[in-house]
Amino acid sequence: MYDYVTALKLDRRDNGVLVITLDNPPTNPFEGAMHDDLRRVLTDVNADPDVKVIVLTGGGEKAFSAGGDIHEMKRLLTDNHGTIHGFIEARRMLEALLRLEKPLIARVNGHAIGLGATLALFSDLCYAVEGAKIGDPHVAVGYAAGDGGALIWPQLIGYMRAREYLLTGDPVLSQDAAAMGLINRAVPRDQLDEVAFGMADRLAAGASVAINLTKQAINLPLRRQLEGMLDASVWFEAISSFSKDHEEAVNAFIEKRKPSFNGD
Repeated sequence: MYDYVTALKLDRRDNGVLVITLDNPPTNPFEGAMHDDLRRVLTDVNADPDVKVIVLTGGGEKAFSAGGDIHEMKRLLTDNHGTIHGFIEARRMLEALLRLEKPLIARVNGHAIGLGATLALFSDLCYAVEGAKIGDPHVAVGYAAGDGGALIWPQLIGYMRAREYLLTGDPVLSQDAAAMGLINRAVPRDQLDEVAFGMADRLAAGASVAINLTKQAINLPLRRQLEGMLDASVWFEAISSFSKDHEEAVNAFIEKRKPSFNGD
């Protein structure tokens, strides 16, 4: 059913738990086919009767996902068509996340940055290893936080806190994220599997019809908000991708220097 997958690792467990691993360690950035593979799997799994619960995690121990690939951003500076296509794909990814009918658990095994953070925070449950950083540094690379961050952070921690993190791009440690309600729990590394897979096994053994419908009922207001703002927020990010500040941020990152922004 998932024969098209090339950039993810899929592990079917006998009890109905499907483990999806972002398999590009050490930082698991989204490049190549990974973005498209994940969106398609999150869509197709709705029609897979053998899957009851999905666990999403990253390869290795350094990162869940570092988000976008800076070298791909560099290439897209001269590829307007590719840039627009990328933002269309980002929209489809968010739609797939919120239309997923089955529980999604994020097993955050390391830093979750940018799109990595968005995936973790849009999951139904999120368990992270202690010491992991969770952040949405879109502004640090001259992007508007349009691929879901502007919606999900305020929903989870309130507008005031969310503004501070989204307008600065500063990350938050997993322990602090748990304390403020951004994620469920932060646990020592040797307890992460017990917590994340323990919950996955519990849900897989539960009343799936009731669990799935409850999940969908909880997400209905979020879906309505997303559909009301998604086009605008994604295109805000697209507009910012054509700014001189974004170009400067990408070049500065690659050249390992501090960017000098001019506000244009």
